[in-house]
Amino acid sequence: MSAVPATADRGAVRVPVHGLTVLYDAECSLCAHVRDWLVKQRQLVPLELVPAGSAQARRRYPGLDHRATLDEVTVVGDAGQVYRGAAAWIVVLWALREYRPLAHRLSTTVGTGIAKGAVLAAAKWRGSQWGAGAQWGGKVYRREDGWSYDPRQGWSYDPPGCDGGACASR
Repeated sequence: MSAVPATADRGAVRVPVHGLTVLYDAECSLCAHVRDWLVKQRQLVPLELVPAGSAQARRRYPGLDHRATLDEVTVVGDAGQVYRGAAAWIVVLWALREYRPLAHRLSTTVGTGIAKGAVLAAAKWRGSQWGAGAQWGGKVYRREDGWSYDPRQGWSYDPPGCDGGACASR
């Protein structure tokens, strides 16, 4: 079986979006799972997945609030369109062969409410991963700050070494 290009049957002449960049939190297990799922789907519109807040994202989209992209899923179209939250999920589903009909249903008034509920549920789950009393607020566990994640044991912290024996206080 030969590989079919992602754009082979999408009617690109009629479609105003020819590519989408999905900004995802690379440090979030749910986000990484969704990223892995997306790359396995047949795409009618090519998706590029870029870690939110990364140097690559900042270079490509200097006008975006990159802290906000860590708080809320953000998708950028090839002509500069910016989709956030439920609209971002709907446009990503629209880009996928098997999920385009669902995206059309979710783009209705009632469907958008359902999509918002799904996004809020994902955000609530994501927030619960921070433990009781924690506030999400865009803060993430970063490897460069000494955090590491093991699926069997969860998050662990090993503070980075201190140069010259002196550690900066927070």
